[in-house]
Amino acid sequence: MKRICAILPSYNEEKNITTVIKGILKHNIDVIVVDDGSKDKTSQRASENGAAIIRHHKKKGKGVSIRDGLNYATDNDYDYIITIDADGQHNPEEIPLFVNEADANERTGIVIGSRLSNPENMPFVRFYTNKFMSNLISVLCKQNIPDTQCGYKLIKKGVLKAVSVKSRKFEIESELLVKAAKAGFKIKSIPIKSIYAGEKSKINPFTDAIRFIRFLIKTVAKK
Repeated sequence: MKRICAILPSYNEEKNITTVIKGILKHNIDVIVVDDGSKDKTSQRASENGAAIIRHHKKKGKGVSIRDGLNYATDNDYDYIITIDADGQHNPEEIPLFVNEADANERTGIVIGSRLSNPENMPFVRFYTNKFMSNLISVLCKQNIPDTQCGYKLIKKGVLKAVSVKSRKFEIESELLVKAAKAGFKIKSIPIKSIYAGEKSKINPFTDAIRFIRFLIKTVAKK
């Protein structure tokens, strides 16, 4: 039986995190919350609901949070690692879809959600920014990945043994995919629904676009 965990990078999510954790635990999956310097009761709520906690004393960025979670998962020998947002935007009931797809093909290293096939209520700017970035990353990966910026994904432990990620911010999503593809892993996309309730995105369109462009330049330069 495979050991599976879910990593929740979190910042000031005391309002949503209890519901997300309970939804994940229904599937008998361990939950690791990486609290990125929250000023509210995120860690307390997570601990009360049975999650393991990795706590940053100050904000370090989503990339560092995901890296710390992946390192924890590797150290504890999990077979499948699921990353899922803590703000309630992703539906934990879709977790079996990721697991079933991962089980179906040994060559698949990452199963990533695609919101762009059903972008209902997705903010206009986010939709077209994601589409643009996904087209570029798909070219680098030499695989069709419709929604490369989706944070809801399953990663097999073999990927983490083969590649290491270094990004500190949101470009970590792209770095992981590109390095996994270069290492020979197949990346499979599955349609998911995202729940948008007027929450403010933590992505800064200007600064994160610059980071993304820098990442692309460095990646192409290494070819």
